[in-house]
Amino acid sequence: MEAEFAEKVIIIGVKRQTTTEDQFHSSLDELVSLTDTAGGTVIAKITQNREKIHPATYLGEGKVEEIAQQVEELEADLVISNDELSPGQLRNLSAELGVRVIDRSQLILDIFAQRANTKEGKLQVELAQLEYLLPRLRGKGVELSRLGAGIGTRGPGETKLETDQRHIRNRIHEIKRRLQLAVKQREQYRKRRKTNEAFQIALVGYTNAGKSTIFNKLAHSDTLAENKLFATLDPLTRQIELPSGFKALLTDTVGFLQKLPTALIAAFRSTLEEAKEADLIVHVVDGSHPDKDTHQKTVLDLLSELEADAIPRLTVYNKKDCFESGIYPSESPSLMMSAYEEKDIELLREKIEGMLKEEWLPYCIEIEPSEGKVMDQLERETIVQKHEFAEESGRFIFEGYMRRGHPLNRLLKE
Repeated sequence: MEAEFAEKVIIIGVKRQTTTEDQFHSSLDELVSLTDTAGGTVIAKITQNREKIHPATYLGEGKVEEIAQQVEELEADLVISNDELSPGQLRNLSAELGVRVIDRSQLILDIFAQRANTKEGKLQVELAQLEYLLPRLRGKGVELSRLGAGIGTRGPGETKLETDQRHIRNRIHEIKRRLQLAVKQREQYRKRRKTNEAFQIALVGYTNAGKSTIFNKLAHSDTLAENKLFATLDPLTRQIELPSGFKALLTDTVGFLQKLPTALIAAFRSTLEEAKEADLIVHVVDGSHPDKDTHQKTVLDLLSELEADAIPRLTVYNKKDCFESGIYPSESPSLMMSAYEEKDIELLREKIEGMLKEEWLPYCIEIEPSEGKVMDQLERETIVQKHEFAEESGRFIFEGYMRRGHPLNRLLKE
């Protein structure tokens, strides 16, 4: 969005005693990035230290007056809160400040609405937005009766919503039914991939860690990769080749975030479950980020919630060209790299293949020339290190590694 048309935004936040200064400022910086991604310009940050959040107005009375003054002086278009606000807090703050007020969850939903490209992605965002909106409908009649414009008003259907709760509940029911069909379709794709013995790798990580850049380099693809939060929303799967020639399927997933709206996690569950179905997870961390430890924990907690924490995992500390000093990996196995260095991308391929070799069974088998189908299967579904024809036996010798439990394990027994 052109800067001259960008909405002028004031960010507000409450720091509680349970939050450290670093954590608080990191979450505020993240909110600034989110606002930028949505097309807004932050003109002021106003914060308050409180033991607990004010039940009616989020911040104290004096601070609300200070914000109202700033809104008027700076001609702000919008106020965004760092925490999710209750319906009452939203109403009271809007009335006191005289401008639109939205919270972090609404901002994230707005970005997702802009970024969803597939039919399933759009339905998931609409579902999350409607579930967020339903308890906040009182007093929204005027706002929703006219066409929305600006941050927090975009999204599939939000501009033409009736304030009738029954209409929204019916729409939620219909979206859930349609998403259920999409989930079944996705499950069929997964089953087909499993039946074909395709090895699946999922790229996961905090938003803006560099997953899409790594995905593009590994898969020789050109998906959207930019320095903005949630550049990837709809999961993409491409075939990649490891140094031995072994081919695997690589899936790029939606970036994780602190305080991700619950409705959004629920709506995107089927998409996030791509990680749960993977044979290997590559966790990409922005190693140059001052709050990388919190980012790592956020991702690991969500993987645990998805029951994907037992899957073999490689942690990649990306953006090493921006590291201020040497970092000590807190996860093992790990790799430090820059997605823009071709030699580092090759190192990543080697590291992934090395992990597979450690996990898989080594083999050395002789195959009759008539067993072309088996040889083809070995080439496609195992890591072949050596492949030659032995004159004395008149057979082909294959050496390499195969997955435990693979149907070809029977050859080892023979």
